[in-house]
Amino acid sequence: MQRQIAVLGDGGWGTALSILLLQNRQRITLWSNFPDYAQELRQRRENSKFLPGIPIPEEITITSEPGAALEGKELAVVAVPTQYLRAVLTKFAPYYKEGLAIVSVAKGIEINTLLRPSQIINEILGSARVCVLSGPSHAEEVVGGLPTTIVVASEDEALAEEIQAIFTNERFRVYTSPDVLGVELGGALKNVIALAAGICEGLGFGDNAKAAILTRGLAEITRLGVAMGAKARTFAGLSGIGDLITTCISPYGRNRRAGMAIGQGKSLDEVLKATEMIAEGISTTKAARALAKKYNVEMPITEEIYKVLYEGKEPSQAASDLMKRLPRSEVEELE
Repeated sequence: MQRQIAVLGDGGWGTALSILLLQNRQRITLWSNFPDYAQELRQRRENSKFLPGIPIPEEITITSEPGAALEGKELAVVAVPTQYLRAVLTKFAPYYKEGLAIVSVAKGIEINTLLRPSQIINEILGSARVCVLSGPSHAEEVVGGLPTTIVVASEDEALAEEIQAIFTNERFRVYTSPDVLGVELGGALKNVIALAAGICEGLGFGDNAKAAILTRGLAEITRLGVAMGAKARTFAGLSGIGDLITTCISPYGRNRRAGMAIGQGKSLDEVLKATEMIAEGISTTKAARALAKKYNVEMPITEEIYKVLYEGKEPSQAASDLMKRLPRSEVEELE
């Protein structure tokens, strides 16, 4: 059944999902926060900043007006970086109508409040029908028609199954999950570990070191997630280890690339100025460290990344300090 869908956010992922949903015979309006760029998108039919070389079909309506974006819509896909989500949703609040289903594809944790995207959505819009779509899914591969498998999480099983049906096609497979907390944490915290993986590459380390970072990073993510009430098995799935692997090894991974630059000696300011794309892991590191302290969870990789980013610690020294931690049983650390 064809639906009227708004995609809020003109980044690479928002653009890719607009094209995917159009291919699935939905009617799409793509919203940009910037009127001048919305006009450029309408004229060029290409997202030159965030998804260059991919034509945006004429059937996709492009607007910068919140009211026009939501008018008559049955579903809204929120593809806004987490640290900007509150400000953007505040613009949409006057036009939000109760019952509108919302799919959050943001991956992060708000620094000041430690809230996840779905929590921010409910705080601004009230008790919305919210689900979370996450997993290993680079925009470039999705628009290229390469096979992708992700997960949609909602406490409302019927809503999750509805979103599953809307997004699924022969190249884009969607599973369902009831663990919203776990799926959101996996999507956010893997970006911190991707920074660490990139730093390893920047320092010239090999596959052994990166494998250790992924494995021990997953242990950190799982420990925090379980302490907060998520299901351990979620982190062994698509939104956990699946997304972690993709982010840490792919050339498309913004957080991995940022980590590489830092490992090669660039400052955080230099990394931030080098691209308009947002590496969510940089801000998420602050939030993850705060959550670790709040829940009294040991997260040594996250702690070292925080010191490198915000306290000026040398990446090589951070790696050395991780290696010199007291020997322990792996089984005990995973419990």
